[in-house]
This record gives sequence, C-alpha cells and structure tokens, in this order.
Amino acid sequence: MNIGSKKLLNKGWLFFIIAVLFLWTKSYYALQNAFTLNIENGLQQFILALTPVSSILFFLGFSLFFSPKRRNKAFLVIYFIMSFVLYANVVYFRFFNDFITLPVLMQYKNFMDLGGSTKSLVHPKDMLYWIDVLVLGIWLLRKKTQPAMEFRKRTVAMIYAATLGFGAVNLSLAEAERPQLLVRTFDRAKLVKLLGIYNYHIYDSVMTVKSSTRRVLADSNELTEVLNYVNSQQGKMGAKGEYFGKAKGKNVVLVSLESTQNFVINKKLHGKEVTPFLNDLIKDSFYFNNFYHNTGQGKTSDSEFIIDNSLYGLPRGAVFTTNESNEYNATPEILKDEGYTPVSFHGNNDSFWNRDIMYKTLGYEHFYSQEEYNITEENTVNYGLKDIPFFKQSMPMVEKLEEPYYAKFITMTNHYPYLLNDKDMKMIEPANTGDGSVDRYFQTMRYQDESIKKFFQLMKDQGEYKDTIFVLYGDHYGISENHNRAMSEILNKEIRPFEHIQLQKVPLIIHIPGMEGKTMETVGGQIDLKPTILNLLGIEQNNAVQFGTDLFAENRASMTILRDGSVVTDKYIYAAESNKCYDKETQEKINLKTCKPLKEKAEKELEYSDKVVYGDLLRYKDSEQKEGTNKGNQSE
Repeated sequence: MNIGSKKLLNKGWLFFIIAVLFLWTKSYYALQNAFTLNIENGLQQFILALTPVSSILFFLGFSLFFSPKRRNKAFLVIYFIMSFVLYANVVYFRFFNDFITLPVLMQYKNFMDLGGSTKSLVHPKDMLYWIDVLVLGIWLLRKKTQPAMEFRKRTVAMIYAATLGFGAVNLSLAEAERPQLLVRTFDRAKLVKLLGIYNYHIYDSVMTVKSSTRRVLADSNELTEVLNYVNSQQGKMGAKGEYFGKAKGKNVVLVSLESTQNFVINKKLHGKEVTPFLNDLIKDSFYFNNFYHNTGQGKTSDSEFIIDNSLYGLPRGAVFTTNESNEYNATPEILKDEGYTPVSFHGNNDSFWNRDIMYKTLGYEHFYSQEEYNITEENTVNYGLKDIPFFKQSMPMVEKLEEPYYAKFITMTNHYPYLLNDKDMKMIEPANTGDGSVDRYFQTMRYQDESIKKFFQLMKDQGEYKDTIFVLYGDHYGISENHNRAMSEILNKEIRPFEHIQLQKVPLIIHIPGMEGKTMETVGGQIDLKPTILNLLGIEQNNAVQFGTDLFAENRASMTILRDGSVVTDKYIYAAESNKCYDKETQEKINLKTCKPLKEKAEKELEYSDKVVYGDLLRYKDSEQKEGTNKGNQSE
C-alpha cells in the first residue's frame, strides 16, 4: 500500500468504505431473501446487486457536508434511517406482499392499532438488520469529538461522480430490461427489482409530489373526457339489469367478510365444511362464483371505497387517507336522498383507515365504532371486537334505525395472523401445512362463518330479515404470495401467475328473502356492486361517473380489471405482473397478443379512474350537467 492510500484510510475513509459495504450487504440480502422479486435472468441478478450502490453513496456522502462537530451524528442518523427504511419494507412485505409508499406512511396509526398482527411479522433473525448499526455506533462513539471522516473536495467529488456513474448504468440497464419502467407506477415489485429499494423510494416521493399537484392543475375538460369514456362503455349494454327494482324500498345490509377468498366456499378440511352456513346460504341466494376484489394498498378501505363509488382505489396508498376531502357521488349519499338511513358498524376505533372523516364525506349519517360497544379482554382478539359479540351488540342499534336503512357491517376476526382463543378454535382443526398463518386461517374462517349464521338468526328474531337484502362480499385476499408453498398443498397444484389471479376471487352473495337462488357465472368485481345495488333498488343513475356495470345486466361484458392492471374475462386472464396471457379453459399460457386489447383497456380505465380521484373531478359534476342541459336546450 502506498503512502497516499495509507493517508486516505487514516483520514477515516476506511470507516466510510466499511459502512458502505455493511449497508450494501444487508440491502442485497433483503432484495434476495426478504422480497419475492422473481429474478428471471443473469442480467436482472446483476442489476439487483448494483441497485443499492448509487443511493448508499449519495445519502451517506451527504453527511460529509455537516460540520466536523456534527458529522458523526449526521452519518449515524442517515445510516439508521436507511436501515429503518429497508427493515420497514421487509416487515411490511411479509404481510402485504408489497412495498411501502409515502401515502401508506400516512396510515401509521393503523400499524399502531394492529397489535398482534404487527408483532407476528417481527422475527428473531431480524437482528441481522441492526448489528451493523450497533457496530458503527460504537465505532463513532469512540471518536467522540473527532469526526470519523474528513471533508476533502476531491474525495467528495469522487463519491458523487461514482454515484452518478452507478445510477446512470443502473437506470439504462433497467430501462433496457423493462422499457417504460418509470411509467408503470403500479408495478412496485418491478421498480424495486430494477431500481432497488432506496431508488424506488426516491421515485415514489417524486410521484407523490406529482400526484398532489394534479388537483390544482385539473379542470372540467378532464371530467368531460372521463364521462365520454364511461358513457360509451355503459352504452354497450342495457342500462337496467333483469332484476331492476326487484328490491325496491327494502333495507340493505352489506357484510364485509374480512380476508375471505372464494376457495373456502364448499371446501372441506378434515372432513368438515369450512363455511357450512355460507354453503347453505348460497343455495337460496345469487352467488357470483367469478367475482374478484379490485383492491390495492388500501385493502379493506379500498374495498369500501370501490363498492360505494364504483371507482378504483389508487395505485399507491389509500383514498381514505389521501383524498378524504374530495367530492364523491357515493351510494350512501345517493340513498340518503332517496330516504334511506346510511350507517356503518365496526368494532374498532373510528380513526382506523381515517373512517371517522371519510364516512362523512361519503354520506354516512352515523358510524357505530368501538366507543358504542362493550369491549373487554374476553371478547376481543388481535385488534378488535370478535365477530360474534360484534353482531350481537350491534342488534339494539339496528333496531333503532329509521327504515329503510343502508347498513354496512365490517367483520375483522378473520384477519392476519388469524388468532383465536382455544374455545373458538375448536370449531375446526387447523390445516397441517406447517405454515401457521395458512393453517390457522381455516379456523378463523370457520368462526367468521358461525358469526354470520348467528347474525342472520338475530335479524330474523328481531323482525328485520324479511324486508332486507343482504350483500356479503370478501374484502380482499387473506393469503398472500408469500405463502404459495402452503397454498400449493391446500389446492394440490402449483401456484403460477394464472392460479395467483384466480386466488383473487372473493365470494359475493346477494340474498333477497323470498327470491329463488341462482349461481351467476358472469365475471365481475367489487367495482360492479354500486350499480348492481342501485338497480336492485330501482334507482336510476344517469350520466354517472362509475366504472362498474350491473352484474345482472344481460349484455354486460363478462370481465373485471384488477388494481395491478391484470384482467379477467370469461375466456382469458391477463397477468400484469408477469406480463402473461392465459386461456381459462386450458389454463395454459397463450400468445400475449390475444390479451393486448385487455391490457390496453385496463390501462385506460385505471388512468381515467385515477384522474377522477387525484384531480377531484367530481367537484365539476354539477357544472358539467348544467352545461350539458344548456347545450341540449340550445339545440332544441
């Protein structure tokens, strides 16, 4: 080693190099082991190793600009923040199979309220993500007043030249591997795989700022464009379904079935039905066996938003927390104008998912939250009131409602990590895949089914059943891709992109007392529930900004679009994440060209829906309708 090299190391650069290696090592380890990124070839493996370098150099180099007194502290704070960002994504991915976005960080209260769910996501081996922080902290403490690194213009220039070089190579290779990568904002796994976790967060921050300016720049012409598209789609089918007005004047009860996927319907485990009551109920109900959730990062709140508005959730974050002050034309508000009493019941605190504010925006008259329930240690599990006491305690409140009412009940016992006390778990034995979450899922699912059975009986005993239509729907998936090994055992098949999309099916059961049941084969999603419910009640919505169609309409397109851009029809499945096309009958991969029109439709429809939400375009709705009326009068 020459004298110049020794001087360089003596000035503290040995510390900087070791710190960069520490952070790169654990970042690469997380990318390889903590996330499911589907590395397809050697180039992608090389890109994956390259991705952390530019951002690590950029952020750690920034500490050199602090004064010598503060430099060590600044370095340690930056290093800690970068470690925390990495680890937070590791924990978040374990449940959501997704990456954190800035809008998700606005939901930090939710994580504080999850209790057992959050604790179960933390593993003992996670200490590996923090040992380096401890080592570097001790090293810096030994320095006390002496900075570990000296500021030298030439060296700092070299660091940032290297940052630009590594960043440029990373971006060019990423763009070559996935053209138009930076415009596919919904495909976060691809962004992380090809840009790295830190560069992904820089990009996400830019997109968040860009999204927040869209409302300021929006104008009524954008609403006109959206309306033209929506009306052209609605015009391709009959505006009214076969059952238009069949439930006119009846109460409406929606039951959100937490984390309920359709594969549990009619499934047996150890010779016992997992959902015996729902299995019986579908015989006397309209059961949609090709119904999918359309949710994104907002999960349950997304399903609520989609069902009440027939608009898609956002590609990042949740509408409930990012756009709660928008103007909407939601089902509760529409029904209130028709003389209904719209209310919601949930045995958790009212601020969870920002419901206390968002419900007022959507037109709910009252939100019965945990303050109005008798919650004890015995009747709670995980992070809220168990479903059986929840329904039981809700009934006196239901009895006082002025009819007709629109009442939504949000269950939550069947929530990750699927915990119950011994007594409740005895309804069915767990599965035996060795994956605790999957094994317990069937027990909490069985408990939820029993709670629905008791709820229906309570509605009958109280005289509320006859004049009510019941809409039961799964809110989102319960078992993520992280559990594919166990799910392969349960389903006795390999989980390919085709099977993954099919696992996004959730049950939809519409029960109308006195009407004969029927299994409906049409492909649909939560986006279709608003027009379906309104048509059943005989309420017409002309010129409505909605992307769903009545599920009972004879000429409706049998299809639905998922939030990630995937599309399901009666014949094909387009899996956006893997960019593959499948024939539903053969379940085999076919030429991607077959799915190209589906992909284009999905991109256009999601873009229009995002325009409505980001731009708060429905604030222009009244002026748009008046303008349309005036034009009509002039033409006459």
